[in-house]
Amino acid sequence: MEPTPIPSAQGMHLRRLRDLTEFEVADGNPDVRGWSVRGGDGKKFGDVTELIVEEEALKVRYLDVELDASLNIDKHERHILIPVGVAALDEEGDNVFVPSLTLDSVLDYPPYAEFQITREYEEAMLRALKLPLPEHGTGSFYEQSPFSEDNFYQNRRPAQLPGSFRRRDRQE
Repeated sequence: MEPTPIPSAQGMHLRRLRDLTEFEVADGNPDVRGWSVRGGDGKKFGDVTELIVEEEALKVRYLDVELDASLNIDKHERHILIPVGVAALDEEGDNVFVPSLTLDSVLDYPPYAEFQITREYEEAMLRALKLPLPEHGTGSFYEQSPFSEDNFYQNRRPAQLPGSFRRRDRQE
């Protein structure tokens, strides 16, 4: 009988912010959970339900978006992840804009089912958004522009914040 292989650790560095009970959105950063997600034409595609974060770097890497039921997508396939660097915050309203999100790209998008986020899944997302794949061996995968928080937060937070979430203050 073959021994059960040890599961890969790939994707385990990414977590839902709600699962990191000792952490919260950092001061000066808007908590975008519940905000509308709109494509380049302003059409609403869904709402941000969660932030997928890289704990070590204290950075948001993905927005977990629940697509609107009006898109007629199976309810079990309505969650998608959007790389934070391809989105931008509305300067005034509580909207997240994803210019590369269209009806066609949403229908081709790989659904997110809260499984481990593999590199294959991440590359499928980038292809659905018609973005170039990061070159292998060029440093961290997340040092590429689709994962840059600077574009995302530029309109709604002070410059030079160290991270987008932080450890909660301990109440004595």
